[in-house]
Order: sequence, then structure tokens, then C-alpha cells
Amino acid sequence: MHKTRINLSGFVQQKLPLFLFLFTFSILIVFCTSQTPAAEKETTAEAIEKDIAQEGAGAAASDPLAKVNNTDLKWTYFSRNDPDDSRINDFWIKGAYMFAPWFKFNYELHYWETDKTGSSENDWESLRLKPIFFLKDGKLGSWKYRLATGFEWILDFNNDDKGIGSGSDQIAPLFGVALLPRKGTTLVPLVQQFPSYNGDNVNTTAFRLIGLQQLPNRFWGKLDLKVPVDWENDETVPASGELELGKMFTSLFGIYVNGLFGIGGNRTFDWGAGLNLRFVY
Repeated sequence: MHKTRINLSGFVQQKLPLFLFLFTFSILIVFCTSQTPAAEKETTAEAIEKDIAQEGAGAAASDPLAKVNNTDLKWTYFSRNDPDDSRINDFWIKGAYMFAPWFKFNYELHYWETDKTGSSENDWESLRLKPIFFLKDGKLGSWKYRLATGFEWILDFNNDDKGIGSGSDQIAPLFGVALLPRKGTTLVPLVQQFPSYNGDNVNTTAFRLIGLQQLPNRFWGKLDLKVPVDWENDETVPASGELELGKMFTSLFGIYVNGLFGIGGNRTFDWGAGLNLRFVY
């Protein structure tokens, strides 16, 4: 009798992006059509004030699932893991705005300088738009939690001939949980699927864990671990980590620095560093 063998890896590679995309939007449709007047009792300003009181303004703006308005002006340097030891200088703006207690809109705009091609090139890299929908806030014992979903729309500026960008446009659904074991401490596990719909083939599942700690004197710290699985390149795992330390000098303005490091033999960069200005409003 002939037995059919199932290629599980191939099935996951082909079907998982579509499944996650449809699953995410099904949740959004159910959520947006089931809002009741009770869900609107808390104003947007009250939701922001509560999260800033819980996490601190600086740490809250580094939490992708916090309810906060902020704009960051950022410079990040990467030393790439390639035969030429090329570099990337990423000049970018990153921000978020709360339109409702249940909806936050995130944005990023990146401009690169790199010598990946052998000579210095600079141009726009990508525009990233990320709506986040807050599904539920609750409590398990002494731990508070928040469930959220959304997607990231990545628009590449087609400058990959200069060594800039991924050469693909992507829509990446995500799901995350914010866990708050005590005031000033936040843990955020996230999962996100990156499938391309235009340009070069991209198919990556990224697992992420963020730890945030409010510190004395308006300081905060962050640890951010990313473990992506690249289904298009033999299921390699170009993992990385980031350490962040910042200080809010007023309730509206802060500065933070970050150090980045690639993990494992498939890392895309060896190390990186950044200097950033933060505006919270």
C-alpha cells in the first residue's frame, strides 16, 4: 500500500503566514464589532495616565503594548556579520499615538547609510505602520495582564541595489501579552509572522521577549531578545539581543542608549549601538 508522506516543514512554510494573517484579522473583526459602551467608559487620557503610573513614562514608551503617546528620534549603528565587515547607520523616527483606549497606531521611518556594496550608499530604507488593538486587560492572582493583537505593514523603498532594505513589502500579523508582576516591572512575550507579498521572498516567524524595569530617579532598563526562524533560508535562526538604559529628565523628555548583539552563527550583525531622544506627550 502506498503511503503519502507529509512534508511538515514545507506545509508550515507555505500555510503558516496565511493562517496567522487570517486568524489575526478574524480576531480584529470580532473585537471591533463587539465593542460596547462600557468599553468606552475609560477615556484615552485616563488609559495613558494609568499605564505611565504603572510602568513610568520612559519604560512605557519602550513597551509595544503600553498605552502611551511618544515620538523617538533614533540613530543606530550596526556592524554586519558579512565577509566585508560592512556597516549600517540607521537614522530613524519611531512613535505611537493612542486614538482610543483600545487602539494604538505605531509608525517607523528609516533612512540608511551603508557600505555593503563596497562604497558608501545612503537612501530611504522602509516605512513601517503598525496598528495595535488591545483585546483585554485582566488579573491572574497578583499579576496583571493585557492581551493585544495587530499587524505591521512594511513598505520597502526598493533600494536593495544599494544594499539598503530587504527588497520586499510585507504584512506581518502579531500577537502579544503584557505581564505585570508588580509595579514598575513588565514582561512582554510576542510572536509575529513576516510574509512578503511583493518583491523578494520573505517568510519568517519571530519570537520576542521584552523585559522592562523602572529604576530610581526616572531611569529605566530594557532587555529585548528576538529569535526569528527564517523558513526561506533552511530554517536558520538569526537571533539577537538588545540592552537599553534611559532616563527621563522631565515628564515629557528623555534620552536613552542601547547596545545590540547578534547571537549564534546565523546572526545578521555582530554588534550595534544607538543614541536616542524620547518625547512623551
